[in-house]
Amino acid sequence: MKIVVICHYFPPEIGAPSARIYEMARHWVELDNEVHVVTCFPNHPTGIIPEEYRGKKYMYELLNGIHVHRNYVYATPNKGFVKKTLGHISFMFSSVIFSMKKIKKPDVIITSSPTFFSIFSGYWYSLRKKAPFILEIRDLWPAAMIELGVMKKGLVTDILEKLELFFYRKSKKLIMVTKAFKENVISRGIDGNKVHVITNGVNQNMFYPRKKNEFIIKNYDLKNKFIVSYMGAHGISQNLTTILKVARSLKEYEDIQFLFIGEGAEKDQLRETAKEYNLNNVIFIDSQPKEMMPEFYCTSDICLIPLRKIELFKTFIPSKMFEIMACGIPIIASLEGEAADILKESNAAIVVEPDNCEEIKQAILKLKNDNELFNKLKENGPAFVEKNYSRKSLAEKYLEIIRNA
Repeated sequence: MKIVVICHYFPPEIGAPSARIYEMARHWVELDNEVHVVTCFPNHPTGIIPEEYRGKKYMYELLNGIHVHRNYVYATPNKGFVKKTLGHISFMFSSVIFSMKKIKKPDVIITSSPTFFSIFSGYWYSLRKKAPFILEIRDLWPAAMIELGVMKKGLVTDILEKLELFFYRKSKKLIMVTKAFKENVISRGIDGNKVHVITNGVNQNMFYPRKKNEFIIKNYDLKNKFIVSYMGAHGISQNLTTILKVARSLKEYEDIQFLFIGEGAEKDQLRETAKEYNLNNVIFIDSQPKEMMPEFYCTSDICLIPLRKIELFKTFIPSKMFEIMACGIPIIASLEGEAADILKESNAAIVVEPDNCEEIKQAILKLKNDNELFNKLKENGPAFVEKNYSRKSLAEKYLEIIRNA
């Protein structure tokens, strides 16, 4: 088959969206499919386009057998709602103007959202190319923006929700990343027969248990430290101020070191808060290349997965939890809902109440002092994801849905 995927995020950008699409596409190519990815020039999360991509409106490259069509984008850091929206809209237009004529006779068009505006591009492609339209939803938008307080419910959000449902109905197949997302759209009148769940997963050729990275240990002065890491977006969804409060409550333990690795809209404020709390046990590290992520995971003793305590986040499954489990690192997850159920089933994590500083603190101390529990969680993670969340098996399941479309 000739598969076209439209997505705003793609390697060399890091993060769950780009990893998901890249790894799915790579497996589809291995199964003798021709895969074209229509994306923008890499700039997430810093807003800086790498030098080799600058000054271009369109660029084609072949990446591990994947035909990649890169298009102009108004590049901006991952902060500021208006500027980010302009970036999303710019790709909506450029993806059609520069790439559509390059791709001949596709069998199927897949759009991965967010961003919301990419859906317009994908639907237009499907009409012009007369190909089935498959819509992959990784976030319920605009519902997430309303619950996070970024947008107020009103005329604009009502229009966006009507557009959202319009595209759901027009799609041949709907791919959701959680069971809760599927239940949500069915409850809003979408035919359940066309709604499928393909969760996020993990590439175990990249994420697997290994020794602590001596370069990281030396570079950040972590020798003989019990390392508690958060790796990912520093945004409003994670409420990382809670983790800084936990770090402040553990200052007396000189061997406990917190690492915050990544970028995001809240990072500058988090640095200021850390200074205000006088936290010598916190290190902020810039966003890392994809190949360094397993090294940082495996150098950690514990990895944290926090989400704010809001109703919508009960439907979310942070993809990093599969990577961390695959690396054999115990998790402390402060979240609820479907992700909490998966982590409890895995026996590779301690799950606590979101935004609860005391419960997070006690979980850290428990794992630090209880070697039997610590080792049990380490051992359970890799086997659990191998059985249930292998990216390869998920890609094969996804491909069968595409064939049926």
